[in-house]
Amino acid sequence: MSATATVRQSIRDVGMAIRRPEELAVQWRDRDREETTSPSWMVFIVLLLNALAGTVAYGMIMHMHRGASGMAEGAMLMPVTTGLAWLLAFPALYIINSMLGSRLDFTTTTLAASVTVSFGATAMLASIPITWFFSLALPFTAVHWAVNLVVFTGVAICMSDVFLRIMKALEPRRSSFYAFVWLLLLSAIGMQLFWLFGLLNF
Repeated sequence: MSATATVRQSIRDVGMAIRRPEELAVQWRDRDREETTSPSWMVFIVLLLNALAGTVAYGMIMHMHRGASGMAEGAMLMPVTTGLAWLLAFPALYIINSMLGSRLDFTTTTLAASVTVSFGATAMLASIPITWFFSLALPFTAVHWAVNLVVFTGVAICMSDVFLRIMKALEPRRSSFYAFVWLLLLSAIGMQLFWLFGLLNF
């Protein structure tokens, strides 16, 4: 398969990750079976770029009331904080999940977490018009807090639903309790980093 065809397939895989994330994860898990059409390895790069685009764009809009410098700072800090939260929380997902009896390999676990984060970034992109409107119409600190709290809560709910569905599809006989606990860990680390880097300073 040519490089162009591989990129196109990866983009289609990301489309599947948004529409049917469980199916993409199961196809990757079963990639060594001859009868299965597996996603390209480049899907990881495309998922990363999608997550980067979503977090950069939302970071800009999140602080647009602070002018160009605030937008530039938000565009830089949002992907950094979300990326750090993912990197800090991911080892716990793989190591502890394996200790609890999971048979998922490293790349399948990584794909499940990456699809979830990419889906969250897409949800952020969809929320930009809401944040943009209220930032211009009601430029008050309390409004910025309320709007972003609603957006982040909605994104967290979407990510939780996607991740729990993926993990259930990958290992239907195992409890989803630890997957839920990991989501709480990811959220807690993310909010602490948001506070540390000043993203919540409206």
